[in-house]
Amino acid sequence: MTPFIASALLPLLRRIDAETAHDFSLWALRRGLAGHAPRFDDPVLATQVLGLSFSNPIGLAAGFDKNAVAVRALMNLGFGFVETGTVTPRPQAGNSKPRLYRLESDRAVINRMGFNNGGLEAYRRNLEGLSGRTAILGANVGINKDGANPERDYPMLIGAVGPLADYVAINVSSPNTPGLRDLQSEDRLRSILRAVAAVPNKPPILVKVAPDLTDEGLRAVVETAVAEGVQGLIVGNTTLSRPPGIVSRLIRKDGGLSGAPLLGLSTRMLARAFLYAEGRLVLIGAGGVFDANDAMLKIRAGASLVQLYTGFAYQGPVAIPRMKRQLAALLKNGGYSRVQDAVGCDARALAELR
Repeated sequence: MTPFIASALLPLLRRIDAETAHDFSLWALRRGLAGHAPRFDDPVLATQVLGLSFSNPIGLAAGFDKNAVAVRALMNLGFGFVETGTVTPRPQAGNSKPRLYRLESDRAVINRMGFNNGGLEAYRRNLEGLSGRTAILGANVGINKDGANPERDYPMLIGAVGPLADYVAINVSSPNTPGLRDLQSEDRLRSILRAVAAVPNKPPILVKVAPDLTDEGLRAVVETAVAEGVQGLIVGNTTLSRPPGIVSRLIRKDGGLSGAPLLGLSTRMLARAFLYAEGRLVLIGAGGVFDANDAMLKIRAGASLVQLYTGFAYQGPVAIPRMKRQLAALLKNGGYSRVQDAVGCDARALAELR
């Protein structure tokens, strides 16, 4: 099956419950039913950041493959990198169902999943059994809802998954675990990162932040990350805000909003993070990316790499080769010979995006 055929089946999946459809998608991926995209990427898309070589800057965000069960199949779709997780020390069921809602008229999703995953042991087994990787692998780590000790748990998780991944992202920004976003405060984040610093032989470390931070909070996160030796930030997670213009009645549901309505908010925060970081951090732009124009917007705002999730869920595998082809054209038409040359070129203007 080709990515085009797999994507053509998406209207059928949208007739069933969103979480059931997601579970079926993972089942199909594990069995190779999503097909393979061409492995060749235009050289203009190649980029080197975090000490790693990416064949293209388009990645899959954490949350799609929480337990790392379909990594190879996802990489075969043409992503430059795939971020798995969020994984927690112990398995947990997450919040009660229903907890995932499609806002189709708005190209958006609301989720209150609550870090449902099979826990660290199962996650490690899946990564240990992974061979023949064709893209960069990220691991996203979080804490359990009950019995968590962040200064203990994050270093333990990084020590366990670090040898199996190319980078690790510390998730302190999901809105669906009580108290988690409080860990973005300057004092708590510094305490966690100092504990993480003691982990030996770890890969590059990034922190995933919420798009709902105040300017003061964002500045504090940037300075704390730099001071404590973090290599980058992922900007950002889902939002608890409800941007104007959303028409679906499901907007009243609790949880984090992702998808097209998040593009402006997340891009403005990304551009500001780029200006505050002054080249000291690598930034991954996430939030509202559906096509090459959105990806280019993130790059112009300061992202060296771009992630999507909701855009992939709505469009399917066909979106990735199309996005790469069109992004390569945008870069060339803009006079750029490589992705790095375009990073942050419009950050000052986009920092004021409304």
